[in-house]
Amino acid sequence: MRIRSVRCLPAAVAVAAIVTGTLAWAPTASAQSPEPTPSNSTAPAPRAAEDTGGIAILKKDPAGDVLSGATFSLLDSAGKEAANGTTNADGQLVFKDLTPGVYRLKEDSSGSKLHDTVEDQDVIVTPGTAAPLTIIDPFKPASLLLQAKDDKSGKLLPGATVNIGTGDKTLLTLTTGDKGTATAQLPVNNRTSTDFWAKQTNAPDGYDLSTPSKTFTAKPGTPVTVTVTNAKTSTTEQPTEQPTDKPTEQSTDKPTEQPTDKSTPDQPEGDEDTSSPSASPSGTPSIDETTSSTAAPANGGTLAHTGADATPWLIGGAALLLTAGGIAVFVARRRTQGKSDDGTAES
Repeated sequence: MRIRSVRCLPAAVAVAAIVTGTLAWAPTASAQSPEPTPSNSTAPAPRAAEDTGGIAILKKDPAGDVLSGATFSLLDSAGKEAANGTTNADGQLVFKDLTPGVYRLKEDSSGSKLHDTVEDQDVIVTPGTAAPLTIIDPFKPASLLLQAKDDKSGKLLPGATVNIGTGDKTLLTLTTGDKGTATAQLPVNNRTSTDFWAKQTNAPDGYDLSTPSKTFTAKPGTPVTVTVTNAKTSTTEQPTEQPTDKPTEQSTDKPTEQPTDKSTPDQPEGDEDTSSPSASPSGTPSIDETTSSTAAPANGGTLAHTGADATPWLIGGAALLLTAGGIAVFVARRRTQGKSDDGTAES
């Protein structure tokens, strides 16, 4: 029988072992400590604090009160989120261990029903320090509705221009549209309420300017309605009676009644009972006829008088003629009676 000698190995002898169906080699214990084998991958060494930077945020409102619960996101130059967080009870939020560079800070929520968020902004991170950043969230604006109305009927009026302001500062200038209204977002600077005034600078067509200013208050994030009233101008009212351009005729220009009784000449042969002593003889005008014949014809205007007025002379002449006529009639009657008496005596 040939005996084969086994040479003892000074190093570790590899032993084959079967582990879960896979062949693996496990080293045996050795009296000598094995030399360390170099690793292909090494863990990155922690970066020193002076090589990184940060951002320290302090959140407030316009009144100076700190705001908790506001959430922020920090984006790197590639647009990837580098950090995020929420302000604490003191309104503070700190981002640490940031690689120096430019970041984009975005406010996701103000954490308050009364406050609005701010716009995104760029922040520069420098090594060895945390850049302080104070952010002031504005109060949410009030939703303003402006109306212009007729003071009598309440009809909405277009074309009314109104300035809205607070203190001595004008904030908005609004003009009502076709529906008689205008809307805007009114900035508010107090968490409880802010006092405002409204002054009309241009009235709607056909209306007087609403001179007194109106005052009102508004709260953050709440709607408010302001109404201005206008009265119609006096020139737009229609008169109840239409004036006539034609002048009315004066009743004094023309006589309203024409004389109906005309004197007839006495007949010597007529009956004495039918004759009237006051009757005017033929050819002798009566007072009415004289007056009518001497009256000037009525016309629209009068001519200027030249010389003395002849009316008194005409009246006097007519009176003389009337007297002479009466005397002549009396004499004629006496003669007629005398003849009648003589004829009776002779027969």
